[in-house]
Amino acid sequence: MEYQRLLKSPDGPRKLPSWTLFLTVCAIGIGGTFQYGYNVSIINAPTQYIHHFLNETWRSRYQMELNPDLLTFLWSVTASIFSLGGLCGAHIGGSMAIRLGRKGALLVNNFIAILASILMGISFPAGLFELLIVGRFLIGINAGIGLCVQPLYLGEIAPKHLRGTLAMGSSIFLTGGILTGQIIGLRELLGGARYWPLLLSSSCFPAFAQLLFLPWFPESPRYLLIDRGDEIKCTKALKRFHGLLHYQTEMKDIQREQFALNGEKPKKPWQLFTDRSIKWQLITVIVMTMGQQLSGINAIYFYATYVFKQAGIPQENIPYVTLGTGACECLTALTCGLLIDYMGRRFLIIGGYAVMTFWCIVLTFSLTYQELYSWVPYLSLASIFAFILSFGLGPGGVTNTLVAELFTQSSRPAAYMIGGSISWLSFFTIGMLFPFIVNGLKHYCFVVFLLECSFIASFIFFVIPETKNKSFLEIKREFQRLNFGSKRQEPELCDRIQLHSEF
Repeated sequence: MEYQRLLKSPDGPRKLPSWTLFLTVCAIGIGGTFQYGYNVSIINAPTQYIHHFLNETWRSRYQMELNPDLLTFLWSVTASIFSLGGLCGAHIGGSMAIRLGRKGALLVNNFIAILASILMGISFPAGLFELLIVGRFLIGINAGIGLCVQPLYLGEIAPKHLRGTLAMGSSIFLTGGILTGQIIGLRELLGGARYWPLLLSSSCFPAFAQLLFLPWFPESPRYLLIDRGDEIKCTKALKRFHGLLHYQTEMKDIQREQFALNGEKPKKPWQLFTDRSIKWQLITVIVMTMGQQLSGINAIYFYATYVFKQAGIPQENIPYVTLGTGACECLTALTCGLLIDYMGRRFLIIGGYAVMTFWCIVLTFSLTYQELYSWVPYLSLASIFAFILSFGLGPGGVTNTLVAELFTQSSRPAAYMIGGSISWLSFFTIGMLFPFIVNGLKHYCFVVFLLECSFIASFIFFVIPETKNKSFLEIKREFQRLNFGSKRQEPELCDRIQLHSEF
């Protein structure tokens, strides 16, 4: 009865999103973070066939065998240029979101994905591996823009009591993309010698899906009112997202933020570094995005194949077992989406890093004694899945949600550009350094990761307030104690908020 009363009451918050809001999240996600997860995943299956393609192309051009070192270099460029494209995409994603709108930026981004798919698809019949490299670079740009714009869009259309759940759409579609790529990349489907060019060019299908469905849904109401000053379109969008009974509550919240910003224009990324009012928010974004990439999740996937072999799983069956890791990540993203607005952001992310620290300790010992006792490989196997679960419930799911919540409208796109750039740089750095870390420390590399996880958990515990069920302005006020010391508040912002409340 109480639930029904809240649904009917104009003042009570609606507990479930409207169908329009839910379908908008799906339309945004399929061409957003899904593309990132999908394209990270599908490159693994055709590795040996791409090596063969590089060799054959080189032989047909120069009538000589490709030097093994040069082959390794060309393959490394093909795989890692995706990260460079992602970094470029993160740099331009925020600017596109400001100029074209959140919806417009995602729609334009799909044409980059389609071009990339065409280039990768024709590279093999054309005998030009350069097209494959350019295509990987372009799909990286697409992923970088998607990772920047999608969380921004979702954070702005969600009511505050569902903001965590809807923002988790980014992680759900990302892990869904990884799992889909693992499935499509099986040798029985598109991962074989005959169809691998189709596998790489299949990125066009999510792009076409978003071009088909996203135009039917509204632009971000916050963008329409605060950035464009279009109150009529903003009201129409809010009515579609939240219904006639509940849109006024969201409208008032947006108007408060508009009044507090007092016509402030969207900031450039470098302006955030000189703005004292968001100093600790920016530090938090940098620490969390670096922590997410450097947490050891890449080490887990690196050791997974070795652990699977030690547990007695035949080599030809390991790709199917690896699907379990993708399914595990997808399941935890869904679970985190259900829990985040009930348990809060702090509990999940601190708990996630703390439990990851514990499993790093277990893995260090189990890998040390892997061949000493017959039961130890199974402990390592269980630890890998437990680590992935902890990552998905904590840093993997909550980080993007927090970035959206820590900033107001004028700073948010620039914050995502900075966070995205840090994330891609960290991704590239760990990709370059990780082989040396593993060669030098072997399984003791998890000692480095447990120290990193414990540091991030401590930082979040002492610095980040709980943001659940709070407006963007309320969250900004929470940070003023850190940014300005003691209980002192940023004078102009507080005066404007108080005047608007009295009005």
